[in-house]
Amino acid sequence: MRTVTAIVDRDRCQPKKCSLECIKYDPLNRSGGEGFHIGSSGKSEIAEEVVTEMHKVSAKMCPFSAIRIVKLPTELKHDPIHSYGLNQFRLFNIPQPTLGKVVGIIGVNGIGKSTAIKILASQLKPNLGKDHEASFHDIMQFFRGSETQLFFEHVQQGKIKAIYKPQQVDIIQKKAAGSVRDLLHKVDEKQQLDKIAAQLEITSILDRDIAAISGGEMQRVAIAATVLKDANFYIFDEPTSYLDIKQRLRLSSFIRNLATENTRIMVVEHDLIVLDYITDFVHVMFGEQAAFGVVSGIKSAKEGINVFLSGFLREENIRFRDHEIKFERLPVSEAKRKMVLCEWNDIKKTFDGFAVAAPRGEIYKGEIIGVLGENGIGKTTFVKMLAGVIKPDEGTISENAKVSYKPQYIEGESDELVMNILRDAIKNDTHLLIEPLAIAPLFMRKLNELSGGELQRVAIALALSRPAELFLLDEPSAYLDVEQRLIVSKLLKRFAEEKNATILVVDHDLLFLDYLSDRLLVFKGIPSRAGEAHGPVKMEEGMNLFLRDVGITFRRDKDSGRPRANKLDSFLDREQKRDGRYYYT
Repeated sequence: MRTVTAIVDRDRCQPKKCSLECIKYDPLNRSGGEGFHIGSSGKSEIAEEVVTEMHKVSAKMCPFSAIRIVKLPTELKHDPIHSYGLNQFRLFNIPQPTLGKVVGIIGVNGIGKSTAIKILASQLKPNLGKDHEASFHDIMQFFRGSETQLFFEHVQQGKIKAIYKPQQVDIIQKKAAGSVRDLLHKVDEKQQLDKIAAQLEITSILDRDIAAISGGEMQRVAIAATVLKDANFYIFDEPTSYLDIKQRLRLSSFIRNLATENTRIMVVEHDLIVLDYITDFVHVMFGEQAAFGVVSGIKSAKEGINVFLSGFLREENIRFRDHEIKFERLPVSEAKRKMVLCEWNDIKKTFDGFAVAAPRGEIYKGEIIGVLGENGIGKTTFVKMLAGVIKPDEGTISENAKVSYKPQYIEGESDELVMNILRDAIKNDTHLLIEPLAIAPLFMRKLNELSGGELQRVAIALALSRPAELFLLDEPSAYLDVEQRLIVSKLLKRFAEEKNATILVVDHDLLFLDYLSDRLLVFKGIPSRAGEAHGPVKMEEGMNLFLRDVGITFRRDKDSGRPRANKLDSFLDREQKRDGRYYYT
């Protein structure tokens, strides 16, 4: 097994626009051998067996940063289960579906999670690292003597039928036509449309045009379309995107109930609280983004998530991160409560049959306020009023503080280069913003070329680089993977401390808000009709106010300090509800 490999980004590789530096400076070419060369794809490539650490010279000289020389874990004892081609991404190992259980997958973006589940769903045939699809016999030999061998045998025999809910539900929306009811009726093999629609709270939109529903509604429609098909293996790729916290926790219960003694469930999820609540077992995926991914052995949900946070796989003896992630909540300094930066009194805004109100509140200099509430309850409207984007119909907002606002929906149509957009951040805050958010590799990319997660990181850096005292961030964790969310949460805490800045964060990731927030602003009401802000209040009071409404209780993990949702009607759940302690500080 090789311990070093070359990865060539074929989108970045532009042989017609460079002087072929990778070939010219290749140490193997210079000594008479064949190293990097232009292959049949018209891009630079190199035979795997000749790659050495010396080829970092070629990578360094590439003017488009299209080449990486990547170390593979020496502990890997076998070939990949799948490769996308020479010098391309490869996947090692495969997750293990388990009868009657929900198995989760945790890992960063670009590490092969979707590749792994597409193989399990029979949407992608593995090639075992070769340049052609593997035969059934070869797959059986590869997994000989394992549970995975039995799984693929049952798939081949038709005993396992897999249905896959894709990550990008907006693609379904663009391709589908007609009403929601028409779409679901076509796939309703169980004759349970009305029952599933009621459980997923989409009954009221069944007669609406599929093109006219929101992202959160489309997510639940896609889940309904998945479970209405008659199968015994259901795979959900990021099922909580676009959903608010209450919807996420209710959906978790719905998916858990799908796991019966004859059914397998697999979930890819970036929200750690949801992943913990929804799963029985977890696979940790690690490696290097867009280079290679490795699937760990199966672990209990608690152990798997804690292993991911620790960055160390004890059984495999592999360290995949150089630091451990802890969630230690420190007492809020009273110094943050001495200077009022912004306050509002009895503000109200009404439009299109919806009304939002915020009686009285104030935000202090240097604190971080988390904002909780369902979708369509007025959070974004309130933030826009603080930002001065819209004016309240009634009441007053102090205008003492200079505001920087990152909206919920980010415009990415511009062909401006990232480095030009972030000129101030690069000049003044490279260490504080550019490096933690890993934005340097994006400098020469245009905004309209960025993925959702890349665009989000650029938008966060842009908002924080503006000269302001109050920073308003609407859903900064959207499109970010689990590790990026943890990085952003630490960045925001450090930014507030170093700049003595005040930050208000609207988000649906409870762990993200739990770690970040000094106090909470909680919105309650009836979605799409009326919402009212409560607070800001202390964390415990705000969490209890919100979680009581959801019907979920939280405890603290003793090892990592992270909040964990108690299983519904468990001993701890009943005990905490009895005592009115829905949230443990």
